[in-house]
Amino acid sequence: MLRNLMLKMADSPRLVGLLSRTGMKTGFARRFVAGESLDEALQAIRDLNSQGLKATLDYLGEGVRDESEAERAAQEYVHLLHVICESGVDSGISIKLTQLGLDIGREVCAQHLRTILDCARQVGNFVRIDMEGSAYTEDTVELFSECFKIYGRKHVGIVIQSYLYRSQMDIERLSRMGCSVRLCKGAYKEPPEVAYPKKTDVDESFIRLMETLLSSDCYTAIATHDTRMIEHARRYIADEQIPDSKYEFQMLYGTRRDYQLRIREQGYRMRVYVPFGTQWAPYFIRRLAERPANVFFVLKNLLKR
Repeated sequence: MLRNLMLKMADSPRLVGLLSRTGMKTGFARRFVAGESLDEALQAIRDLNSQGLKATLDYLGEGVRDESEAERAAQEYVHLLHVICESGVDSGISIKLTQLGLDIGREVCAQHLRTILDCARQVGNFVRIDMEGSAYTEDTVELFSECFKIYGRKHVGIVIQSYLYRSQMDIERLSRMGCSVRLCKGAYKEPPEVAYPKKTDVDESFIRLMETLLSSDCYTAIATHDTRMIEHARRYIADEQIPDSKYEFQMLYGTRRDYQLRIREQGYRMRVYVPFGTQWAPYFIRRLAERPANVFFVLKNLLKR
């Protein structure tokens, strides 16, 4: 109930505007968002790198319907790739296709995506294509598949969400391709016609898809904060003798920070997703929706102030 309410709030322009005006001033958004500027994000990544953690940098924004805005987003990502290269931080980037104009037109988005991937190949970096709501899943998988043929696993990867019924089919296809897949549970509100409504079914799907990926030629990014999922992955990796070079664990900035370090100290590769930018409110609300503890954390900090 609380999760559904929070996800509806993420689509409310009024609430998003209110959060955007107050969140960084009062500081409560900084738990899950590195900041609004690139300098703040880079400092967050340096702090993570100093602790042995890798990063993925995400310039927040989605649902762009203006061509000039989509162009600016693409150029910002090109800029990010050059800055990452020059600064020497250990980070790739993550992008959303609706930020690059997928709602305007598939070819508009594809052109911007190729521009970013050309730059990633030039500077020797990696681009993860995020998965958004189910309305965009087919186009995202198809655009990724086209780009994978050109840029390969070294420069482009995709995200798959275990709560979608179709993900079993998508994972089977991607496994045959031997690409890089970030597997997560999913953070958007979806109807029961396309996604598992029960958490137990989502978890079972996550385990099933994770085992399929780990046993394939894919590189698997296991993106979860769920201790049970992580422990299952570790047992499966040990039992099946999966090489360290075939997988990594991933978590979100500001979530279970001590656990991130513990996993890294136990010898596993850990990557942290670092979001920044002025368009942070929808992302922030979805983070609150994932765990009630996140809501209580924010309320506690607001009361302190």
